[in-house]
Amino acid sequence: MYNTFSQENTMKRIFIVLSMIIVAIAFSGENEPKQILLPKPQIAGGKPLMETLSLRKSTREFRDEEIPAQTLSNLLWPAFGINRPESGKRTAPSASNWQEIDIYVATAKAVYLYDAKANSLNVVVEEDLKGYFGRQAFVKSAPIVLAFVADYSKMGRASQADKDFYYAIDTGYISQNVYLYCASAGLNTVAIGLKDKAALSQKLGLKPEQKIILTQPVGYPKK
Repeated sequence: MYNTFSQENTMKRIFIVLSMIIVAIAFSGENEPKQILLPKPQIAGGKPLMETLSLRKSTREFRDEEIPAQTLSNLLWPAFGINRPESGKRTAPSASNWQEIDIYVATAKAVYLYDAKANSLNVVVEEDLKGYFGRQAFVKSAPIVLAFVADYSKMGRASQADKDFYYAIDTGYISQNVYLYCASAGLNTVAIGLKDKAALSQKLGLKPEQKIILTQPVGYPKK
């Protein structure tokens, strides 16, 4: 009788412990970002610079075709990837090397945050939010839309006026790099200023010190 009672208590304790472990694993998984590793960017090839400049333009028409992971990696690296691994410096300049601009990537499946160091995408929102990235109908038709977000907390003790000045310039460098890659790779793109920044900030869960500057849809030309 005693042995049976003792065994039942032991089994109950084991069940409780296992339940606690399962719950702990489940909740810890919710807090971990889902990471998508991108292929290594192909940094050789492409059109010569002068030819690329001659092809650079804004285009508002996109074909409904997904951008492959390799092409996306090739796009994000010139935008603001790391070209000097020993120092962590980027393909676009930034004032005082603040590197205050983050790139968000919206697709039909989710919105991701580009991690240049890991050359990866971290899931921010598992939802199609492309319609929030610009008020024009063509924005949602692009397979991907980039958002350039300035983080004031990375900009040291600079004055508000200086922060506004420098993040605008730094965003311009990145956006132009996207334009040039698209011209070289035969992709369409256009920089977008018109959007509901408050609504998009809320959807992305941005902090008060983060400011959406530009968005930029990218996709293949219509046939």
